[in-house]
Amino acid sequence: MRDLLGGKGAGLAEMTRLGLPVPPGFTLTTEACRTYLATGAEPPTLHGEVSAHLAALEERMGGRRLGRGDDPLLVSVRSGARFSMPGMMDTVLNIGLNDTAVHALAARSGDERFAWDSYRRLIQMFGHTVLGIDADRFEEKLAIARDAVGVATDAELNSRHLRGVVRQFRDLVVEHTGHDFPQDPREQLDLAVRAVFDSWNGDRARLYRRQEGIPDDLGTAVNVVAMVFGNLGPDSGTGVAFTRDPASGAQGVYGDYLPNAQGEDVVAGIRNTVPLAELARLDRASYDELLRIMEVLENHYRDMCDIEFTIERGRLWMLQTRVGKRTAAAAFRIATQALDQGLIDAEEALRRVTGEQLTQLMFPRFDVNHHARPVATGIPASPGAAVGVAVFDSATAVARAAAGERVVLVRRETNPDDLDGMLAAEGILTSRGGKTSHAAVVARGMGRTCVCGAEELRVDAAARRLTLPDGTVVAEGETLSVDGSTGHVYRGELPVVPSPVMEYFEGGGTPPTAGDAPDELVTAVHRLMTEADRRRRLGVRANADTAEDAARARRFGARGIGLTRTEHMFLGERRALVERLILAEDDAERGAALDALLPLQRQDFRELFQAMDGLPTTIRLLDPPLHEFLPDLTELSVRVATGEGGAADDRLLAAVRRLHEQNPMLGLRGVRLGLVVPGLFSMQVRAIAEAAAAHHAAGGDPRPEIMIPLVGTVRELELVRADADRVVAEAAPSLTIPLGTMIELPRAALTAGEIAGSADFFSFGTNDLTQTVWGFSRDDVESSFFAAYLEKGIFPASPFETLDTEGVGALVRTAVEKGRAARPDLKLGVCGEHGGDPDSVHFFHAAGLDYVSCSPFRVPVARLEAGRAALTPPT
Repeated sequence: MRDLLGGKGAGLAEMTRLGLPVPPGFTLTTEACRTYLATGAEPPTLHGEVSAHLAALEERMGGRRLGRGDDPLLVSVRSGARFSMPGMMDTVLNIGLNDTAVHALAARSGDERFAWDSYRRLIQMFGHTVLGIDADRFEEKLAIARDAVGVATDAELNSRHLRGVVRQFRDLVVEHTGHDFPQDPREQLDLAVRAVFDSWNGDRARLYRRQEGIPDDLGTAVNVVAMVFGNLGPDSGTGVAFTRDPASGAQGVYGDYLPNAQGEDVVAGIRNTVPLAELARLDRASYDELLRIMEVLENHYRDMCDIEFTIERGRLWMLQTRVGKRTAAAAFRIATQALDQGLIDAEEALRRVTGEQLTQLMFPRFDVNHHARPVATGIPASPGAAVGVAVFDSATAVARAAAGERVVLVRRETNPDDLDGMLAAEGILTSRGGKTSHAAVVARGMGRTCVCGAEELRVDAAARRLTLPDGTVVAEGETLSVDGSTGHVYRGELPVVPSPVMEYFEGGGTPPTAGDAPDELVTAVHRLMTEADRRRRLGVRANADTAEDAARARRFGARGIGLTRTEHMFLGERRALVERLILAEDDAERGAALDALLPLQRQDFRELFQAMDGLPTTIRLLDPPLHEFLPDLTELSVRVATGEGGAADDRLLAAVRRLHEQNPMLGLRGVRLGLVVPGLFSMQVRAIAEAAAAHHAAGGDPRPEIMIPLVGTVRELELVRADADRVVAEAAPSLTIPLGTMIELPRAALTAGEIAGSADFFSFGTNDLTQTVWGFSRDDVESSFFAAYLEKGIFPASPFETLDTEGVGALVRTAVEKGRAARPDLKLGVCGEHGGDPDSVHFFHAAGLDYVSCSPFRVPVARLEAGRAALTPPT
């Protein structure tokens, strides 16, 4: 019931159902939040329902009342959305404490320090989360208190010191709000609930949802749970545990523990933790019970679990469980481990990995043969090789990354306000926190390299520098290399090498063998790729313009070429040949230009057919916006006006002016160019046919397919086809070469039934189709207003990255339906870059296409996602 209870509420309910030790409490559902967000007011029945459930909780807790009496009940208020959003919405602990209850708590617990520590935590969390006071203001006053006493940590402040901190915190509340910290326990509870609702639309929550593709309309649940205390002394504590290593996927018990602390101390990373194994020495009974519960939860959820727990004077309490976030490497390893253990089947194993994770595994790593010595070592929290200039705040990270620099965000510890900087950074480095700190959890979820808890480093964010153990100062702007697999930090830029997964694909996906001491990760990737290939219906081709690209695509598993852009064959030195063709003023000049182009094209295609022998090779005829092959009008005008050019430039300027277009992307290009420039398409078709005939005569198996771009009416295709069929009959009479068209204009999609009568195949050019459906010029809009549209939620993602299924997708479905109705054997593919986007691949599978085509490096991703798209829906 995660949609209603949120992930945290569902986890608490499920652990309670399993009979595990969970503090009593109740959950306000996501429906309440959605009503609040839509109307600006809580549901009219909510106050009464909370009162009833609070009374039931008080009864269950032996008659203790919220914030009242000799033994006051205290509660926590925590958010919990359908999807895990670590650190996005804050927690408020110890609700119910006030000037009276703090003395009762001290007397009941027999620990005055504990009571005042709990009170200062409430004011600090409430002040930031509910009242909107800058969290640094509270931290500054704590730092002053520590310095005044001469201690390093908050745990070393005694009750007298903490009473002073409470007074200062309350003064801060008055300064900020104009009134004192609320003393009514129920008012505290109601304000905290409302703050959680409001936090759903906070800046960092919206940014995180946009990054992770989480819908904006889900809302969050609110969990009100009786407090249990880990800060009651050395026999108490708090921790976070994983049933497997979330960084590597290795089996075992992993986590962090903090004695004499409350839960937020661990995830906030404000104190460095001890390894979970240390709990076995401190409290063996609680450690053994925790291991038993972890086994129960992993077997129940059939997956790696992330667990939060508190020990209160030797009694273990479970505060949360969820399926844990993990790195890409861990995701592949854990999926195959669970498959081998019989916890899941092969379909479920495929569901648990994604194309985005596979992309991360193909990134480079540091060369193990480098001779650099690390300047510090921390906890390897999220693997990868990150190189960039050191920056010490999120705003600088965003600005420098936007300017094209690679950055490493360096902080003492991160907090949710750092999210935009973490997104902009190549890597994250902190001097505090462990594998379960905010920095570690968020970095793993986003695929960012992260090293946490590098205690040897002294980070001074205000002075924008960090000091190394030997006293050397690294200023902002100096380059750091951060190894998230080892925890090592280096000055300067280290060399990088391909990842083992990239080497696996470059080797043609050859399965690892025992004799080669196979890498466990590569073995896991191979197994799941094999499963995906076995199950997928969609074929996967590549967009490749050269024989080199075609060969790489084939190694990566492409079963053909879905798009060869012939205009890309005439960049560089060859550009002058196309320029001569375009500017030709009579048949003789035009014929000479075509004669020069023919042998070059023939050789290009011969090399492609050799690289793709036995596989289909779809070649798009020339589709150049003319401005890409002509001199710039302004520069040429200046040259002529200043007399720098000769008569040739005068003639060239006249031609450029004659052919100048206000919007070249919608001008003389594609099929229009082929119909207006006599002999152009005929030359290309002849080159294709002659290259195929020569390769066939040499014993090869060429399978060319000719694609006509930018067709808007069947008559255009009919004219080109008649001439192409004639040329093929002359140049390669023994070969059958299919001819089809790109569907990249709305009119083509709407009249697909007519066009199918003259086409052997359709290939959707979703890049141009997106531009023409939306009325966007991609080069212009992405640099102007796209960021604002994403920020305002108009786009959940760029329509040039993930297909707009409602608009562009509707035209694709229309063209599929009409095309197949007219010609049942019509082959359908897509050659826009959406062909390698995971979400788009699932759409194309559902729409009934035969194949997708994408850049060579995205072929493995498309293969994996095509296999996942073919899975039966989970039960």
